[in-house]
Amino acid sequence: MLPGAPFALPPRSCSSASATFTRENQSLPSASSTSTTRRFGAKTGSEPTTELSREASGVSCAGSGVKVWSGRDRERSMAAGSRKTGEAPSQNEANRKLKYISLAVLVVQNASLILSIRYVRTLPGDRFFTTSAVVMAEVLKVMTCLLIILLQKRFNVKETVCFLLDSVVFQYKDTLKLAVPSLIYTLQNNLQYVAISNLPAATFQVTYQLKILTTALFSVLMLRKSLSRVQWISLLLLFAGVAIVQVQQEGNKEAAVADSSNQNYMVGLIAVVISCLSSGFAGVYFERILKGSSASVWMRNVQLGIFGTALGLLAMWWNDGAAISEHGFLFGYTGMVWCVIFNQAFGGLLVAVVVKYADNILKGFATSFSIIVSTVMSIYLFGFHVDLLFTAGAGLVIGAVYMYSLPKAPGGSLSPNSSSSSVSAEPQRTFGDSEMEAFLPKCSGKEKGS
Repeated sequence: MLPGAPFALPPRSCSSASATFTRENQSLPSASSTSTTRRFGAKTGSEPTTELSREASGVSCAGSGVKVWSGRDRERSMAAGSRKTGEAPSQNEANRKLKYISLAVLVVQNASLILSIRYVRTLPGDRFFTTSAVVMAEVLKVMTCLLIILLQKRFNVKETVCFLLDSVVFQYKDTLKLAVPSLIYTLQNNLQYVAISNLPAATFQVTYQLKILTTALFSVLMLRKSLSRVQWISLLLLFAGVAIVQVQQEGNKEAAVADSSNQNYMVGLIAVVISCLSSGFAGVYFERILKGSSASVWMRNVQLGIFGTALGLLAMWWNDGAAISEHGFLFGYTGMVWCVIFNQAFGGLLVAVVVKYADNILKGFATSFSIIVSTVMSIYLFGFHVDLLFTAGAGLVIGAVYMYSLPKAPGGSLSPNSSSSSVSAEPQRTFGDSEMEAFLPKCSGKEKGS
């Protein structure tokens, strides 16, 4: 092409036919002109200029991948970028607040349930039947999950009923898988009432952390999971701390029995140990059978609740059948007893909502802090005596729980910023005692039954 000859880009390469390249010395456009001009100097003697003239802003060359931005487009882009930059700090601040809220909820849930059970079981007067309380909590859990499923189906009753029939009845093999963990969870719930009725709340809270040890051992044996060196050390410290607390309590047992003739320390200790063993086995078994499952958390809890209610009724008839037939199912129920039942039924649901904002370190800190809260409140509510031996044992347990919750780095060292690959302290059911972090350890599972 001869120098100075005008040419036009092929129509397929530009979205506007008005964009032309011209190699002519032309006068600059007036200020009122809407065309956008870009000058390119040519490396020849007189250095003529090349002007890209565009009559309308926003013309883009699709074929060459070039997009020409107008001043207004550039301003809009810069404004959008500044908005995103401003949103980042606010989002970080919101996440930080949610973590603090999650910490508070976890601490309150862990401490309040144990303290409230201990309180209602030591009050003078008629005592409620703990087996009936377990059944009532299971019924409330099932009703809550059914309501959530109905809400997910936008209150379409027919669709909800068909979904339940398909998930529970037609897929009966999948439902029957939950019979074993449901049996263990029901046993665990009843044993916790027995343990808390016979042990000081602070002692139970410390001793119950043995579930971390049992869960870790069952995970290694059944799931072939590996623990870091720091986690093994934390488990040894945990066991040592619990042992020190038991030695301290053994020295004060005679005084405790004299104060409360209806309490048996050894019965409570056996109950909490069996509860820890059942918690560890049930959580790991639950994880194993549910790997690859597509069922929702709420449907799983409906299936668990069906078995839990049936087995709870069987245990109630076996243990308290004659007394309940004489006094009634709700005998001894007071406002505080209902608070305990609602806490046990809905506390896990509340934790399931907030636990996704809490990492392993935060959950470990919440468990440790709840031990401190339970101990302090036991001093004021139940006259619990704290000596140097108990402080040392509880301190070891608190440190061990926090150490175990630290994430494991790929090289084996622990780093708060690394992703967690540790075995869960509590593979749990959605509702039960404190947390649900799906069904996998330290992920959205949930411990049942506290």
